[in-house]
Amino acid sequence: MKRSFIREILEHTDAHTISFAGGLPDVGLFPRQALQVAAQKALCTPEALQYSTSTGYAPLKALIAQQYCDKGFATTADEILITSGSQQGLDIIARYHRGTGMTLESPSYLGALNIFTLNNISTYSVALGEDGIDLEAFKKSINHTALTYLIPDFQNPSGTCYTASHRRDLATVLQDSDTLLIEDAPYSEVYFDQPYPSISQLLPRQSYHLGSFSKVLAPALRIGWIRADSSLLQPLIAYKEAMDLHTSSITQRIVYEYLLDTEGYQTHLATLRTHYQEKMNHFADLLNKYLPNFHYARPKGGMFIYGKLEGIDTMKLVRECIEHGVVFVPGCEFDGAFDEIRFNYTHSTFEEIKRGLKRIALVLSLR
Repeated sequence: MKRSFIREILEHTDAHTISFAGGLPDVGLFPRQALQVAAQKALCTPEALQYSTSTGYAPLKALIAQQYCDKGFATTADEILITSGSQQGLDIIARYHRGTGMTLESPSYLGALNIFTLNNISTYSVALGEDGIDLEAFKKSINHTALTYLIPDFQNPSGTCYTASHRRDLATVLQDSDTLLIEDAPYSEVYFDQPYPSISQLLPRQSYHLGSFSKVLAPALRIGWIRADSSLLQPLIAYKEAMDLHTSSITQRIVYEYLLDTEGYQTHLATLRTHYQEKMNHFADLLNKYLPNFHYARPKGGMFIYGKLEGIDTMKLVRECIEHGVVFVPGCEFDGAFDEIRFNYTHSTFEEIKRGLKRIALVLSLR
């Protein structure tokens, strides 16, 4: 079992280090005042501090189900399982399907790769293209795997967003197979131009759809969920009970109270999208200026810019950059190429982005 490079690197950085490594939101955009009000309301009920049901706080589940319905994806509260972040949702599913085979994207999310390894799941990688995962290779791979794990919305780490037509084609392929889809969607609300329908919406009885409030509200809340048909969801509940009995009662109620202000939440999401798009463009403009040999495409949402420094071993490069107070994640950590890099552009300030990229440029010039 390999430690997360991102978690490990955080232990070797200090307050003066500029980090483009973790998938961290902008702390200045956390809706602290609104969450404080929501917390005060939640604490008015003594039961908020009591043990709760393993599947989650029923009113919160109903609100999340309604959000799916508003997007045209018919969902009931019984088809929602609240988890301690979507990371736990992945772990629950992987434990239940332990020892099976899985088709996934290359590159793919490091945290998921570690979970699959821990649960003895054999993974088979299929390359990503501009529109999404390679369809022909995907068809061949799922003939030998019971599961597939995809991140269609501004994929981590690549930033790729599957086109609507590619999503439909994938759903058609999966419908003709026995493969279950795990669709991880933590970035689906962080779009710059338009939202996209989930693949799971086309496969409601053949999919697990994972959501989270970590990227749009605050990671510390640790509120995520699995949306699945009840026949798929019911066997997972025993695993959830064995892990932690239930997700934090108080944080579930805080999120519920916050979401009751629908207009306020939508305004927050709009602000988030605008600010992140400005940061992404700022980061990209400075990449072009300071790292002109870095090849990438500007993402249409999410939190990452991914690309290639042709012929440069980026693992060696990041070790050198640590000494100059800046870090990022090499592509090899995501099963990507040795000369690829994932940059997070949401966490750092505009000025930090400039200073950090200048430091990387300096390290490259000293080679």
